[in-house]
This record gives sequence, structure tokens and C-alpha cells, in this order.
Amino acid sequence: MNWKQSLLALLIAGLLGAGGYGLYTAGRQRGMDLATGQTTPGTVAAVAPAPDISGWSVQQGIDATLRHLRDGLKAGDMDPVTGRRILYYHDPMVPGKQFPTPGKSPFMDMMMVPAYAGSEGADDGGVRVSARIRQNIGLRTAPVTEGALATEVSAVGAIAYNERDQAIVQARALGYVEKLQVRATLDQVVKGQALVDLHVPDWVAAQEEFLAVRRMQGANLAPLLDGARARMRQAGMDDTQIRLVETSGQVQSRLTLAAPIAGVVTELAVREGMTVTPSTTLVRINGLGTVWAEAEVPESQAALLHPGDPVEAESPALPGTVFTGHVQALLPRVSAETRTLKARVELANTDGRLIPGMFVRMRFKDASGHQSLLVPTEAIIQTGRRTVVMLAEDAGNFRPVTVEPGREADGQTEIRRGLQAGQRVVVSGQFLIDSEASLRGLEAGMDSEPGDAAPMDAGDRP
Repeated sequence: MNWKQSLLALLIAGLLGAGGYGLYTAGRQRGMDLATGQTTPGTVAAVAPAPDISGWSVQQGIDATLRHLRDGLKAGDMDPVTGRRILYYHDPMVPGKQFPTPGKSPFMDMMMVPAYAGSEGADDGGVRVSARIRQNIGLRTAPVTEGALATEVSAVGAIAYNERDQAIVQARALGYVEKLQVRATLDQVVKGQALVDLHVPDWVAAQEEFLAVRRMQGANLAPLLDGARARMRQAGMDDTQIRLVETSGQVQSRLTLAAPIAGVVTELAVREGMTVTPSTTLVRINGLGTVWAEAEVPESQAALLHPGDPVEAESPALPGTVFTGHVQALLPRVSAETRTLKARVELANTDGRLIPGMFVRMRFKDASGHQSLLVPTEAIIQTGRRTVVMLAEDAGNFRPVTVEPGREADGQTEIRRGLQAGQRVVVSGQFLIDSEASLRGLEAGMDSEPGDAAPMDAGDRP
């Protein structure tokens, strides 16, 4: 090859190199323009539509994180592929933690996934869930209603005598016991049944004086008869016994004391032949028409009970029988050992089947009729720092709302603050949304704390 041929070859190589560099420079500028959304004058950019990330799976989120690592993206940057700003990175299995940089989860052996502004699960104050996802996870909502919470408290207790249904039989004059009609405690008696026969010597003189005045002849005897009657009353005789003396015309030295109520003899303080004095207690009787049950109510539930609340009771000794009553009083003392408060319940016992000492289970119902906001208990989410519900808004939008819960009964929870009647809350599907669309990550983001991603091994890098 002569020198002319060599020169020609060098010129051709130079031209080819210059043309290739020009094409490279133009292509690089075109790529930068497309990435930043700019176009050169006289051209129209054919920008591909941003992908729909609402249906992304966890694997697609991991792929995006690997791409961010490769391109050096982090929280706050724009993702050129999705066209959205990156808010943070999180582990779908531990949504309460947010990280500013992509990387491997410090909790699980997997890559974290990004959360974008305006996407489902992003912590921007609300979340939108597509109809397809709502159908796939079986998402259900329920209305916030206003009504009375059917509060029911259960407790156990033992039957005892009603101390307000009690009668005491006492001697009203000095005498001695001639005969006992009842022999032992726990004997049952009926109203009007004879209990004790007393011989009262002091009555004899007063009655003989009265009968002597009656046998007298003459006028103006009425004052004398009235005085004789007064002396019989002073001796301890009642009007019935005085009339018996008047009608029979005989001295009545024996006093028969009868039961004033029906019930059980709980105290028998005398025996035949004993001398008794006025005001000596002879017999004590407790009625069985109503009985008490002292229920052991947990201290935390005592505020739910009020005097007058209806009560139903059942005893293992009487299966299938339900006794009704009401709360008579809440005793002002809490047991230091059991942390329970005693509620005194009065139960109807017309047939006398409830016997003191029996064990009963009681159900207390709130009769106040207090109106409050109610939501299904399954809608309540405890985050550890606050209680929230997912509020369903229009067009598939959901928003976490902090609420103050109250009492709970029959699958309903009282809401004291945070909601209004007529709103709808999510009752099923919120935890599946957590794993599929990070909805729970939104709720947990209210309590989340920034963290650091785990360092990546060389084999984990893209």
C-alpha cells in the first residue's frame, strides 16, 4: 500500500468516527429530554403512559426497589418510570417502619418496597383501593349507627336471706315459757302460726280487776271500766287479748305469740320453762318470698351497673329455671384480694325454691337506654398508641380516623369521639389490604418511626 492509499483510509476512518460520535451525542440528549419531559423545538415527545401501580404485587414493588438502587434513587426523588414521587420504603410485613433509602428489610430476608405519593398505601392522609382489589379481598363496610348498647355483665354469687324481710317476736310482759310450738331453727312457719305460749302472772290481777268492775251494779261504771282496760294495756295486753277477756268473761293468763310473717325460723332464743322479761327476743323469722344474692362484680365493670337494673339468675341446682330480679344496691367496698365489688340483688322467690347458700350465675342488663354511636367491634384497630378505624369515603377512598372507644357488648363498640352517625367504616379486609396494598401501612404510618435499612451483601445488589 502506497502513501496515497494510507491517507485515504485515514480520512474514511475519521469521517466514520465523527459520524458515530454525533449520533451518540444526539441519542444521549434525546434520552435525557425524554427522562425530564423536555422536547427540542419542532419535535413532539412520544412519552409512554405511566404504569398503573394500584395493582402492583409485592414482587413488583421489590423490582422497583432494585431499580432505584441501580439508579441511585431515594425518598423524595421522582421515579421516571412511574412518574410519581417516592415517599418512603417499607417492609410489607412490618408496615409501622419507614425508611428513606432503598435496601433490604432489617426485619425480614427480603427487599423493601416503595410507597409513592398518591398511590394506594402511601401515607398522604388517604388511600384509594381499586374495585378489583376490594372484590378480591372481600372488603366490607358497615354504617356508624346511633343506639343503645345492649350491655350485659355476668357475675356469680350466693343466695342469702333478705334482711329487709325479717320479723322478731319479743315478750311484752314478765312471764315464763309454758310451751314451744316450734322446736328448732330452720323450721318453716306460716303467717299466724303459734310459736310460743307464755304464762304472764301480771295479767291475772289486771284481768280480775276488769271482770270485777263488770260484775258491779250501778250507774257511772264506764270510767271504772276504761281505767281497768288501761291497766290491762299497761300490763302488756293488746286489744285482741282484751276483747277475748271481755267476750269470754274469764281470766286469760296464757299469752300465745304467733308468727307475723311466713318464712324460716332463723333464731330460737328460749326453751320451755325459761323466764322472760319485756323486750326479750324469743324468735326471729326470715321470709323467703324474696331473697338476696350478693354478686361479685369485677371492679372494671362496676360502673356499668346501677340500682334498678334488671337481673336474670340461674342455679346449677335448678337447671332450666330463670329467676328475675333487680339490683338493689352497690355496696361501697371493693375486695383488696379479688378486686371485685358486691352488688346486692333482690330476686323473686315466690315458690321458695331458692335457698340461702345456693350458688347462682347472674346476668345484668343496662336499662338506662343511653344513646351513643356504635360500630362493629371488628372495625376497631389497635395500633399500640391509639385506636383507629378505616373510614370509607366515596370512589373507593379510605382514611384512617383516630377514635375514642367506650363500652363493648354483643359485637358492638361504643364510639365516644371521632365519628358521626351515617359514616361507613371498614369491618372486613383491612388486614388483607395491609399485605396487598399497604393500607395498614397508612394507618401505622401515624405511629411510625424512621429507621435505617439493613446493609446489603454484595450478592444482594443488582
